[in-house]
Amino acid sequence: MIFLLFFLSLVALRIGELILSNNNEKWLLANGAVEYGKQHYPWMIALHTSFFIALLVEYYFQSTHSCNFYLLFLFFVLTALKLLVVKSLGKYWTTKIYRIPNTDLVKNGVYKYFKHPNYAIVVFEIAIIPLMFHLYFTAIVFSILNTAMLYVRISEENKALK
Repeated sequence: MIFLLFFLSLVALRIGELILSNNNEKWLLANGAVEYGKQHYPWMIALHTSFFIALLVEYYFQSTHSCNFYLLFLFFVLTALKLLVVKSLGKYWTTKIYRIPNTDLVKNGVYKYFKHPNYAIVVFEIAIIPLMFHLYFTAIVFSILNTAMLYVRISEENKALK
């Protein structure tokens, strides 16, 4: 029951992120933003969608159904940190890579201290969410796949930010 509630809450949270991203994307485009890294974005969507499917499948076939509440607490901490990232970027936060030419980079909030804090959070989320429910296969496979995706993603973002 905890898994189902958590899973549905996570899906709702991600849908909310996509809605916010879409609204911010409209604002960015209206203000002359240019999109970077279009070619990898469908792969990123496929990776994250597959992650959700893998969570469900592995949980279904698992014999034990318990939750590590320490990791659940850590997930809430990560969610709070992600909110700080979103707040720091404001209208610039999206799931895609946009840059408005001749604008300064955001250097407030967590961006005073880290160049890519959102990606660090996602790395921990991809590991912690499945580990919370002892879904080791999903944690390992998607941590590896996410590392490869972030290599491409951060390279593209760094090009856009120059």
